[in-house]
Amino acid sequence: MKNVYFKKLSCSSDKSQIARDLLVEVLDKENIVLKNEVPIKVHFGEKGNITYIKPDSYDGIIDLLEENNLTTSFIETNVLYVGSRTTKERHIKTAKEHNFTRVPIIIADGELGDDIVEIEINQEFFKTAIIGKECDKVNQIIVCSHFKGHGLAGFGGALKQLAMGFAARRGKLAMHSLSIPKINTSNCTACGVCEANCPPSAISIDEYAVIDPKKCIGCAACISNCPENTIGVDWGNNPNFLEKVAEYALAAQKGKENVYITFVSDVTDNCDCIGIAMEPVIKEIGIIASTDPVALDRACLDLVIAEKDTAPDSKLWNYILNGEKTLEHSEKIGLGSRKYNLIEK
Repeated sequence: MKNVYFKKLSCSSDKSQIARDLLVEVLDKENIVLKNEVPIKVHFGEKGNITYIKPDSYDGIIDLLEENNLTTSFIETNVLYVGSRTTKERHIKTAKEHNFTRVPIIIADGELGDDIVEIEINQEFFKTAIIGKECDKVNQIIVCSHFKGHGLAGFGGALKQLAMGFAARRGKLAMHSLSIPKINTSNCTACGVCEANCPPSAISIDEYAVIDPKKCIGCAACISNCPENTIGVDWGNNPNFLEKVAEYALAAQKGKENVYITFVSDVTDNCDCIGIAMEPVIKEIGIIASTDPVALDRACLDLVIAEKDTAPDSKLWNYILNGEKTLEHSEKIGLGSRKYNLIEK
């Protein structure tokens, strides 16, 4: 049974101080020693989103690291879809617009998501996982997550932050589909940019672009390079998506002594990747920390479910329990335990 440390929040709570206090608690009680370089994994929020965890919530963590003369940064990877965080340049611009300016920003998979490393895991759905190269250069990360709903994953927390947040674009595509992008032929202008930027030469141009599934390696370069935004992900073609998330989470933390901190605050129906303003279903519950991402997510899920009566008509309840499958598979492959000991501070 894994320890999970919890502090309740109110509208007047100092999230920055609470996050720091919980980090200190985990380090002390779980005998964790901080490394010389400790990036902080965050989500900068898609342009238009307003409920992502704000940068000042991480100030206490940064203060602690700097007081101990440790090097830190904000670390992220590019997104798969076309948005304000598709390329390194645009991603950093969005981060700075959202005031993530206190420490350097690392986009771990490079400008177009092709700075990668393959991590061997030998699991049911993936033998290797494709991770942003910079994530593999450190052996400890403070993984900060925002717990909220998610239409495909059920919920987003520590496990999804590991899986999608550390995966390079090609890895994200592998989780979301059978690794073959989808072309909207009605909007394709046959400009040839995707063909010119396809590493395995899997795209040919006729009246519109055509992808040869036998040659496609699922790198998603066509998605990021298409000037018409006409190439995307076949979101419906995602068998075993939840188990795949678990396996990528396993790869992302392999060989690392991470600490996980999750903000169960401004819980929305859907992800911070959604570029629109959403009203929270639940305003404040608390901040939770652990060395076990599975136990942490299980505890967060239980705390949110206990608040169902506060917003019984929210669509969050229609799919949040889908994430149970990710928890189950994560435990099966040895990533963590669903049994936890909640220690309230």
